[in-house]
Amino acid sequence: REREREMEAGAAAAELAGPLELFPPVDFCCAYGSSLLPNNDNKSAMVDYILGVSEPVRWHAENLDRNKHHYASWMAHLGPKMITRIADGVGVGVHFNPFVQWKDKMIKYGVVRMQDLAQDVLTWDRFYLSGRLQKPVHIIVDNYDIRKVNAVNLKAATSAALLFSPPEFTEEELYSKICSLSYMGDLRMLFAEDKNKVNKIVKGSFNSFQKMYKPFIDEYIIEGLLKSSNNGHQKAFKQDCGLSATRSLFTSLPRAVQAGLKMTEQVTREAGEAIPQVDVASRGVAMDCTKRVLRRLVMVSSARQAVSGLLAAGGINAARYLGKKVTKAWKSRFS
Repeated sequence: REREREMEAGAAAAELAGPLELFPPVDFCCAYGSSLLPNNDNKSAMVDYILGVSEPVRWHAENLDRNKHHYASWMAHLGPKMITRIADGVGVGVHFNPFVQWKDKMIKYGVVRMQDLAQDVLTWDRFYLSGRLQKPVHIIVDNYDIRKVNAVNLKAATSAALLFSPPEFTEEELYSKICSLSYMGDLRMLFAEDKNKVNKIVKGSFNSFQKMYKPFIDEYIIEGLLKSSNNGHQKAFKQDCGLSATRSLFTSLPRAVQAGLKMTEQVTREAGEAIPQVDVASRGVAMDCTKRVLRRLVMVSSARQAVSGLLAAGGINAARYLGKKVTKAWKSRFS
């Protein structure tokens, strides 16, 4: 039975990697999407890919030679430099081509500069792809060890989710908090996203969330910030909500978040120099600051990427994509 499972997993991985033969070489590739969740019956939904490349202009030039029909006609006419400039200047550095036919499936792929991908994962400066990589994805190509770099992102996501959690909560509730970080302030959630999206992602990928976040949960248990007990198939947690624990969580968040709080100058005895320190007065202050910063980052990134996506997709594809999203959103609200 185990052997059968391995063979099935291998076949599924090979099928996911299939579309890569369409493209010029990439340094990073991951796949995600609702159709890949075990609890989703609609396997016809588009599979999304993120492709990381060293030089987007050169990559798009080669891809236009191979797959000009993937691009909106006016984007293809503008050429690789303008495609990259629009992705960087209007969007958040990702150019998406939706509704690309691969065998009997439809895929959407986004192309990003490797440096921008790594920077967002480490600093949350855009909180766009870093938010995507806080959720389970299928990594297919990883020449620069982004999986390892992403550990910084996952630990920060754990810290933020704990700040937003009550003194007692379940494992599923923690993963839901983590999953919802990248949707805070997302304008699409108002009208074009399934309101049950977070719930579906967590329930459909529970085992993957467990594997991803176990090292960071264990670390916080060792540090005394968390206590765990078994609660059926999942754990239940109690956390220390004191000021010292709150400071520890907040200072493990990226600078983009910490910068939202006033800095105080603290003089170190040995060196005698003033080093800026984050002034966390209470848990409420840390929560409000984190929420405010993440909402702003997500709102700006989602709005910019939506405009960039509409430009990149062209009128017909954009209307088609938005129509599908809105239909799914309304179904989730009224079914």
